[in-house]
Amino acid sequence: MDSAAPYLTDRADDTAAGQVLDLVTGLVDAADWLYDHWYLLALAIAACWGAGELVVRRLAAKASAERMALELVSNRHFDPSLEEIFRRGVQLARASTAMPWWAPRRAKAVQIRLRADGSAPLRYRIEGPAGGERLLSITPFGPDVTVNRARPIVDEPRTHTVRAEFILRGKLTSPLREVPLTPDPLQPLVDAVSDLRTELGDLAEIRLDVQRAPKWALRARRLQLMSAARRSERRESQRAARWLRQDASGIEDSLGWQMQQLLSNKPGSGSGRRLVMPPIPRRVEPAEALGKLAEDDHLVRVQLLVMCASNTEGRAEARLAQLQAAFDVFGGRSRWAMRGWRLGPWRVGADHWPTRHGFERRWNLGHCQPPRANWVRLEELTGLLKPPTTHCRLPVLAGDLPTFEFGDPELLLQGIYRGPDSRERMVATYAEETLFEVGVGKAGGGKTERALAQAIGWAHAGGGLIFVDPHRDSWPRATTFLAHQALMPRIALIDLNGLGPNPRVSSWNPLGMHQGQAAHEVVEAIADAYASVLAWDDATAPRALTILTAALAVLVAVNQAACQAGRPEDQATIFHVRALLANAKFRKAALTAVTDRLDEETRSWWQAVFPTLPIDAFAVVLNPIARLAANPVTRAFLGQPVGVYNIRAAMDSNMIVWVCPGGNGPTDRLLTALLARDLLRAARSRRDTPEEKRVPFRPYFDELITLTGAAPETIASMFEDLRKYRCHIHGMTQLLARLPSAVRLSLVQNASTLATTAGSKSAIAPITAEWGDTPSPDRVATMERFEHFVSMNVHGRRIEPIQLRGPHLDDAFAAQARPKDVPALEHAAQANAQALPLGQLTDRAGEQLGRVAAFLAEHSPADAAAVDLSKEKEFG
Repeated sequence: MDSAAPYLTDRADDTAAGQVLDLVTGLVDAADWLYDHWYLLALAIAACWGAGELVVRRLAAKASAERMALELVSNRHFDPSLEEIFRRGVQLARASTAMPWWAPRRAKAVQIRLRADGSAPLRYRIEGPAGGERLLSITPFGPDVTVNRARPIVDEPRTHTVRAEFILRGKLTSPLREVPLTPDPLQPLVDAVSDLRTELGDLAEIRLDVQRAPKWALRARRLQLMSAARRSERRESQRAARWLRQDASGIEDSLGWQMQQLLSNKPGSGSGRRLVMPPIPRRVEPAEALGKLAEDDHLVRVQLLVMCASNTEGRAEARLAQLQAAFDVFGGRSRWAMRGWRLGPWRVGADHWPTRHGFERRWNLGHCQPPRANWVRLEELTGLLKPPTTHCRLPVLAGDLPTFEFGDPELLLQGIYRGPDSRERMVATYAEETLFEVGVGKAGGGKTERALAQAIGWAHAGGGLIFVDPHRDSWPRATTFLAHQALMPRIALIDLNGLGPNPRVSSWNPLGMHQGQAAHEVVEAIADAYASVLAWDDATAPRALTILTAALAVLVAVNQAACQAGRPEDQATIFHVRALLANAKFRKAALTAVTDRLDEETRSWWQAVFPTLPIDAFAVVLNPIARLAANPVTRAFLGQPVGVYNIRAAMDSNMIVWVCPGGNGPTDRLLTALLARDLLRAARSRRDTPEEKRVPFRPYFDELITLTGAAPETIASMFEDLRKYRCHIHGMTQLLARLPSAVRLSLVQNASTLATTAGSKSAIAPITAEWGDTPSPDRVATMERFEHFVSMNVHGRRIEPIQLRGPHLDDAFAAQARPKDVPALEHAAQANAQALPLGQLTDRAGEQLGRVAAFLAEHSPADAAAVDLSKEKEFG
């Protein structure tokens, strides 16, 4: 038994050795077979990879179908801090993971879309997982940013489209340049799309996908970087040692070193070589080697895709080049560069095979598959994590401010805008939204020229207006462009300057009742005009107001009786107030004739109070009327029984009325006050017409200082009330501070359009203060002539003050100039106003007292028929 044991052991060892040999032989044979049939292994690997990729894509597409979109709209006061922007970045990174557990990583991303399609300078959208909507809807930006649920965007196909993917080039661990918040980091991108033209099909969109960095990928990248840093340090050490040995050998082999050793007295100093100690490799510090990848906090991977399109060849490529230049602003030791290769004049990138299909899949589904180099910290993306701020200069697009089209009744000309691409276009606001407009600026700055261009454009579009110009300069300036046969039947000229050897004047009876006015409204309008000019109120002049109101009530009643009797030519005028107060017999006849038309309180006042008044109580009432009567033009204009001027009829029939008062003296101010108050009365009388049937009407008031000096409360009431009656005021003035406070406050408060030309800083400051001193008074004060800063309302949104060039009539409306037809227009305008020679109207006004007295005699009892018409007057 003992001799058999070694034998059995040997047999077992041989068997095990044979099995090992067979296994090795089998492995060698299998490797040899795989080597010969390598393509089968490659096909198997490819099949497994393809199947896995197909499953991942289907799951990612399913997850992407549940995405949501938010649109962020910032106002002009949006000025976030770095901390607020950083917190927003943290929200985005957190929201990117709000996906089902089965969703592939490529679907776990939040996408920032910066889009320029003509609807806005730069639309800012956030798209991401539906589970992150609640987190993303509440931003740290506060009320200055509005978050709206956004609808999907469907683009029409463009003829030319270019695509690009940007990757980080440079040192992987180096950050992008730290771009300050002032000016806005988005400004280069906004400038790159500022010349976008919707009519040419231009479109530009930037998509930045943000994805939380996977831990395993970050560890692998760190190991790779540390290994590369250590290898680099060892190579540097070896290189330094090699150079050190070479330097030492060179020194020892030199003649100088050998002579030094021969002359040296030290024993053994000449034998052997100096021992050279190689440098020790420096320890690699992780923070230095890893750079921005050293810390896990707030590290994300990003994917930056850009697409530009146009229907015009070359514009899409040019736009992409502009955006590429804009991204250079963010470059430092690390920079954004287009992915691809350049082969001479050709570039192979996202627009070409084989990468185009992958680009379109990621673009359409919102998948994030960033390049290996696209690691950034949230601080590097500060400029892209927020909408445009107050420090961003946004262009004005055609969608923001419409282009003026001559003859369009929906548009109101504002000026000429010069775009970033130096193209000029005449811009407009919508007439329905332009309720009140104010223009401020120094004399000759172009505010009246701009108003004239706007009024002429409105007239040609079929709109009605009244242009009140105390200086009359606007009428000859406008006639060349209004002298069209289609406009002549609608134009009327009320010229009270009395120019020429035989001036012609129209007529107006403020007390006239032949046009169907309400009696109490007529009395109120004239009394209020008086009070406004003479600074009367219930505290300072109660008796004068009472006397004037009572006299007007009687005369209006007389005129009602004359109109009802079919004798409107026998109506009294404002000049008959003096006869009523000064002539006892005329007064008695008038009171007797209309006693049934007066209310009890008025009759009692005339019977009980009037006889007790002293003679000098009437002087304050009669003096202004005497001044009006002393001027032959105003006497002729106001002294006619059946006046032609009817501003209510002009409103309802789209008339174009030019009113030129004679000046700005006391008499002219009273006349202006009467006209202004009548305009207010006529506009308010439109309450008898349904709102949808009220025809829009636009009064233009040149030289508001002169007009408001006559009727401050009336003008203030216009800016406060007339919007309801579709009567929209446009006012021009040199100095806002010179206007009465009531007018100034109402004017600025309700102005839909606020404009200013150049002027002194003190004069401009009140306007720029309304804009938050952006632009500053210094900038506005140095503008060229005919330049304006204008703020407007379009689609209910405030357009920030933009610089416009005022339209010059000779340029803007050169095609409408008809200088040869100006005489025909002058004749038509006076004919429509039924202007007659001044002498004829003056004579008729002088005879009117007799006609009224005769009418009263016919309609009074016999004992009151004898009326004293002599020049000798009686008081009391």
